[in-house]
Amino acid sequence: MAQMLSEQVYAHLRDAIMRGDYAPGEALKPQDLARDQGVSLAVVREALVRVVGEGLADRLPNRGFAVPAFSDRRWQEITEARRTVEPVVLRLSVERGDVDWEARVRAAHHRLARTEPYAPGEGEYYSGAWSEAHRTFHRTLLEGCGNAALLETFDRMWAASELARRWSSQRAPERDAVGEHRGLEEAALDRDADSAAALLVRHLTLTAAALES
Repeated sequence: MAQMLSEQVYAHLRDAIMRGDYAPGEALKPQDLARDQGVSLAVVREALVRVVGEGLADRLPNRGFAVPAFSDRRWQEITEARRTVEPVVLRLSVERGDVDWEARVRAAHHRLARTEPYAPGEGEYYSGAWSEAHRTFHRTLLEGCGNAALLETFDRMWAASELARRWSSQRAPERDAVGEHRGLEEAALDRDADSAAALLVRHLTLTAAALES
């Protein structure tokens, strides 16, 4: 029973952070969460530890728990890691990808382009449906590399950067994300590895830059 309650509180808390119900740097108070969810402090703390493990909250010495801040260095470190790894994997994908890969890239981009970024009732950040279409597109671009270890590395970095990505979209609403994704698709399917890699570096850089402004 306790495990099921902890899972429910974890899912509620994760969704609330992703929706923007908590501001960057805002405290996550176990007592308040326990009262609001009608569960024990032990259940809440177990859920908070899981959220911390996903990088969606920090455990602060003598200060409890809080949502990470915009200025947290982790976002820049993750971006540096992604800019180092993903363009290399994309080059491999462009070189090795077959016709089936090309078809999957086309389909993933089509789905992304046709999915509404925002949905009523899901808060001020990107909707779950758009976020999943976005992840699928970026992963599909890299899947032509044929290297499971590199794709697992992508999966870990993507999950770690999801919150920063949602924040960035709110701080740079004028950004042409549609055009950026279209450019990535076209360069990849044109087998232009240099352009594809350069566009991906720029895409990742713009996401990080919005958190620094």
